[in-house]
Order: sequence, then C-alpha cells, then structure tokens
Amino acid sequence: MSSTEELLKRLGVTIDAETLRLALTHRSYAYENGGIPTNERLEFLGDSILGFSVTDFLFRENPDLPEGELAKRRSAVVSTRALAVIGRELGIGEYIYLGQGEKLTNGKNKSSILADTMEALIGATYLSNDIETARQLVMRLVGPLLADAAALGAGTDWKTSIQELAASRQLGTVFYAVEGTGPDHARIFTAELQINGTGYGKGTGHSKKEAEQEAAADAWRTLSSAKAAAGSGDAPGAG
Repeated sequence: MSSTEELLKRLGVTIDAETLRLALTHRSYAYENGGIPTNERLEFLGDSILGFSVTDFLFRENPDLPEGELAKRRSAVVSTRALAVIGRELGIGEYIYLGQGEKLTNGKNKSSILADTMEALIGATYLSNDIETARQLVMRLVGPLLADAAALGAGTDWKTSIQELAASRQLGTVFYAVEGTGPDHARIFTAELQINGTGYGKGTGHSKKEAEQEAAADAWRTLSSAKAAAGSGDAPGAG
C-alpha cells in the first residue's frame, strides 16, 4: 500500500485519514476483515455529486445544445469506462484495500472497482471539505474528457451502438462469444464480438455484461476506423 499523501497530492485535495481510508475500502476487504464499513455509501454520495457537477457545467456552457445531446455528453464522462480511465491515470489502484480474491484477479485494475472508488473519493472530498471543493475536483478530473469530443463516446451503450452500426451497414448478425474463468467469487469473463462469424472486437470484465460492452466498444472503434467514420454520423448515441 502506497502512501496516501501521494494520492491526495494527485487529487489536489485534503481528506481526513479516517474518511480517506473508508473511501479506499472495497467490500472484498471489508468482508475478510470482520465486516467493517465499505466505501459503498461514499460511492453513492460521490455519484450524485459527480452527476450534478457535470450536469451544471454542461447546462451553463452549452446554452444551445438540446437535452438529448447534454445527456449524451454527461453519460460519457460519468460512465464506468471514463472514471476507470481517470482512476488508472491517477494510479489509485495501488491505494485500494482489496480482499485476497480481488488481489489475485488484478482487482486494482478492474474498471468497476476503479470507477466506484473514484466516486467514493469524490464523496469523501465533500465530507472533508464542502460542495465547492468536491465540484472543483470533479471538474479537474473530467474536464479533459469534456474538452475531448472523441472521448464523448465513452459513456454510450456500446452494445446498442454496434447493433445500430452493423444494421446501418447491413453487415449481418452480431454475436458475442463469452467464456468465464476462475472461481465463482472471482470470475473473469472474456468476450469476442463476431459479425457473421468474423471477430471484430474483444473485451474482458468481471461480468458478462462488462466483457460484452468492452468487446462492443473495441469493435465499434475497429469498424469506425476502417470506414473513417469516427466523429461522423456513425458516432454512437446515448444508451
């Protein structure tokens, strides 16, 4: 476990030690240590602050955008995928308290765990400071994504998007070949998206749904690059 002082420095905030430890306590660790409190309540709080902060920013900065486009952009930057990317860039995986099962399956790099912990840290920032400090943290974290039009596909429902793309190009039937490995409590799924028997994308996750979404995103990028369609009419919409 790395020094949390470095983590706070990366976040640019102060969080009291007890609240910070709680924000970093995954349920797998709590279960193995006598059922101590987990970061899930802080995650719930942080999720609301994240959503409001992004919504407020988008509403004020884009007076001419319709509700549908605002919702699409919001979903992009508050998605599990987007938050996980931010978490990896900050290196927060090294600070999360995980149970042995999650450690053995590289839990510190799982998108769901990283995203949930990011939300918990936002909640912890609010409790240790105030709403404005938490809002500023949110904007520092997601600001680059909001400024990057290409990243705004990150929060979409990729399975729906790839289905629509395949249909619009008459490519054929979309199929997911999914395999699971490992014990039930730490199962890892691998999915390959196939269209008419040809593989277009792969993904992994701790659930079939997550693995399929990763595979769909990978396939969408593959097909978009092949058609030079990124950022055009084929861009995925909110799911």
